[in-house]
Order: sequence, then C-alpha cells, then structure tokens
Amino acid sequence: MKAILVDDERLARMELRRLLAAHPEIEIVAETANAEEAEILIGSLEPDVLFLDVQMPGRSGFDLLASLDRAPHTIFVTAYDEYALRAFEFSAVDYLLKPVAPERLATALIRLKSAGPQAETAATRIPATQQIFVRDGERCWFVRLSDIALFESEGNYTRLYFAANRPLILRSLSYLEARLDPEIFFRTSRRHIVNLRLLDTITPSIDGGYDLKLVTGQQVEMSRRRAQEFREKMSI
Repeated sequence: MKAILVDDERLARMELRRLLAAHPEIEIVAETANAEEAEILIGSLEPDVLFLDVQMPGRSGFDLLASLDRAPHTIFVTAYDEYALRAFEFSAVDYLLKPVAPERLATALIRLKSAGPQAETAATRIPATQQIFVRDGERCWFVRLSDIALFESEGNYTRLYFAANRPLILRSLSYLEARLDPEIFFRTSRRHIVNLRLLDTITPSIDGGYDLKLVTGQQVEMSRRRAQEFREKMSI
C-alpha cells in the first residue's frame, strides 16, 4: 500500500519511517512537512493511506482532509489526545499518540487492511434521513440532511441553509456532492447544491437555465449545462 507521511517534525517522520520498515506491505512514496505540499502529492501520487499529524504550521491535518474531494485512508499520528473525537468524524482508520509504540502501529495497520480499498463514491452516500453533527464556532446542531435546503460554496468552506440557521463548515462542495443522495440533492452550478424536495418554483431564465426558489426563501440560478442534466433527470 502506498503511503505519504505528513508531519512538520522531521524527527517524527524519521521515527515513523523506522517503525514502518518492519511492515514491507507499506511503501512510503513521499513525505512532507505541511498540508499545502501534501495536497499536491496526494493528487499526483494517489496514496492508499496518509500518516497525518494534526497541528502543523499553516493548515492543520483536518484542514487538509476537508479540502480533498476524495481522501485516502488516514491514520493520525499526533502528540495530542484531545483531537481523537474529531479525527473519527473524518472516518480515520486509527489515532496514534506519539511516541508511537510498535505494537500500537501494528494494530493500526491491521485495521487499515480490514478497511479494504478506498470506497467508491456510491458506497459513501449518506442517507438523507440521517442526522449529522454540524459545528460553527461555539454553536452546534444535529440536523437531518433532508432538512437542509441549500449548500452554498465559499471556497473550501460550504454554508448550509436549514430553518433560520446558516452555519459555515470546513467542507468543499465537491466533497459534499460525492456523499449526498443524488435522488434528493442536485448541483445546480459551481456554487450551489439544492434539495429537490424543498423546491418551490422553477422559472426558465433567458440564458437557457432556470431560476429556482426554495420553500425556505432562497433563490438560486441553475446553469444552462446543469439545466439539461436536470431535465433528463426529471424527464421534463
């Protein structure tokens, strides 16, 4: 399995290399000290697993995973135990504390093997009936996916619209699109995904697309290209 080590401490990377030498099934194809380089390496090398630190200069390990449309399996390796819960929100295979014990690493690799190949998009869909945990600063919600009317891209972040709430989460729109039920959620443009069950009106626009209004009041434009996909999907 191809692996990339991401840790800003050179000695920590050296020690992890030493420990992984006892596991020839793991091939270290690259290492880096920051999330920016890691994102480029992941795109070009397509590793099976990341050994990822949390706290690094610039973007954190969580920031890195949130920016990826499809993340490799991830084993966190960090000196801090307080991030464990959040790590598993990112579907981490395991969470190792430094200094890493050889037997603890071996357990993590057993879990990695049992995780199998990276799941395809269709296998990672989240049912619309499922409640998800959303946090924005000090505010938190449990919200059913089917109650979210609109997802709006703001760079690597996405704003969610449900009831009177507008939280901003560190997930890209492409990441969310790959996990939402396509029978219920439809990407209308580069910036928006709408809940089809919460559409109020659909009006043709002069550019060949549609102007949409949601029952929650938001108005969204659907691009001409997406409008063609929409008609095919809805058989209209």
